[in-house]
Amino acid sequence: MNSYFINLNNNISIANIWINGGTSLDKEDKKGINQILCSLLTRGCKKYDNYEFSDFLDSYGAELNIEAFEDGISICLKSLSEYFDELFPLLTLLIEEPNLYEKEFIYCQKESLNNLLKLRENPFNTAFNNIKKILYQDHPYANNCIGDEGSINFIKYDDILREYESFKTRNKYLLTNCMKCNFLNLEDIKASISNKKVKKMQSKLLIKNKNNYIENHSNSKQIIIIIGSQTCPYNSEDTLSLKILESYLSYGMSSLLFKAFRENNGLTYDSGVFHPTREFNAPFLIYLSVSEKNALFTFNLLLSIWNDLLTKELTNNELSLAKLKLKRSFLHSYRTLEEITFRKVRLLGLGMDPFYDEKAENLINDMNSEKILNVSKKYLIHPSLSLSGRKQICKKLEKIWKKRF
Repeated sequence: MNSYFINLNNNISIANIWINGGTSLDKEDKKGINQILCSLLTRGCKKYDNYEFSDFLDSYGAELNIEAFEDGISICLKSLSEYFDELFPLLTLLIEEPNLYEKEFIYCQKESLNNLLKLRENPFNTAFNNIKKILYQDHPYANNCIGDEGSINFIKYDDILREYESFKTRNKYLLTNCMKCNFLNLEDIKASISNKKVKKMQSKLLIKNKNNYIENHSNSKQIIIIIGSQTCPYNSEDTLSLKILESYLSYGMSSLLFKAFRENNGLTYDSGVFHPTREFNAPFLIYLSVSEKNALFTFNLLLSIWNDLLTKELTNNELSLAKLKLKRSFLHSYRTLEEITFRKVRLLGLGMDPFYDEKAENLINDMNSEKILNVSKKYLIHPSLSLSGRKQICKKLEKIWKKRF
């Protein structure tokens, strides 16, 4: 494991581990297996069964969070500094000597199935998973991190044991604010890591879209609209241009989406942009939820905004405000120890400079409207659309969509 120390003075100690390779490593017939493995790791380790493990953590008031993402698995341990030396060895035991009992596997398998069923209650989740399917098709990013019902039911205990053998070989990065022997100080290696540059790479589509439209029918009087495209990996030089667009569209009450859909017209229940950190081509999605009576007007307005992203440069005032909000968002995401250590260990896992955010201000300042427009044309020219709502309304929106795209 690559282990690092960061000097964050606090009476709280934390250790954040990023393990490269998450649910994107799930095999086609074993979708959801890394999510189950992730849950199973919390069910005890050498010296502790499930209840003893939980009681031990609770006795120190400690927090342990494990989460599976597309590109990796995150493990975070947090406690008062005075107790941390007692708790820290648990991380090694969890990774190297977990119990992995079959009875606990059955529990975690049922938990995944229950979580999957609960997600279906919200039509947004269906619309979101649908657009991933048409954007990525056979690529692992098309899959739900939890998996699907058919795959989960057919995952066997022996499959989990084999997946754990794979898990042990994956690259792991640990960052803590509690100094340990043989841990590298992140500040001491700052110069060498900082030489890593953002890649000037040409992003190729992971999957070439043949179908750019999908709909889900429900009895809800709410219409979910999600429009978007594949873009680029996070370590691409184009990412900052897309983050500026995200800021312009969705950050705060001065954002274009808020003003266009809520402040000026009172149209949407919810609106925003989804542009996550990804090792491979990240999605750039605009999502809206709207009542049936406002669906047609809202949809046409959304298409007009998307067209502007492809044809119009941001004005000086729009660009300046978007840059300012993006810089503030970096500060906002560094409020807690969990946020700081997770972000930096995630960057390490991507092979990037963990101090990238601190240097981003100069990179943002160098961005201009022409560059941002060119990036928009590069990635957003062929969007896809996912709808969820009553069939009658979906078909009306589909006709408008087919005329435009």
